[in-house]
Amino acid sequence: VHVEESGGGEVQAGDSLRLSCAASGGDFSAHAMGWFRQAPGKGREWLAGISRHGWTKRYADSVRGRFTISRDNAKNELSLQMDSLKPEDTAVYFCAAARNVPQDSTYDRGYEYQDWGQGTQVTVSS
Repeated sequence: VHVEESGGGEVQAGDSLRLSCAASGGDFSAHAMGWFRQAPGKGREWLAGISRHGWTKRYADSVRGRFTISRDNAKNELSLQMDSLKPEDTAVYFCAAARNVPQDSTYDRGYEYQDWGQGTQVTVSS
């Protein structure tokens, strides 16, 4: 499946931002989905994962309680609601899809995902 992120931008600390990931070219509901980010000079960081039908969600400690992952299979769309943003959240954000997975599984390793978007930049200033 092809995925493409949108919704990035420049915000102030404490602001909110909602990222979207549009999927096409495949059965979106057959994929577990995830959000990752990569800050300048750092490795890729897993943020959140959601199962095929949205029944199971998991979060990294760094974003739990501030970020919310969701999906709308009817619209082939994945979202990441980001609240209480901090300067350390500045990064390029990626969505990713994992195919051929059980219905209730989520994944937190990059190699478990086969399809990646190009990323969207989020910049949080203090």
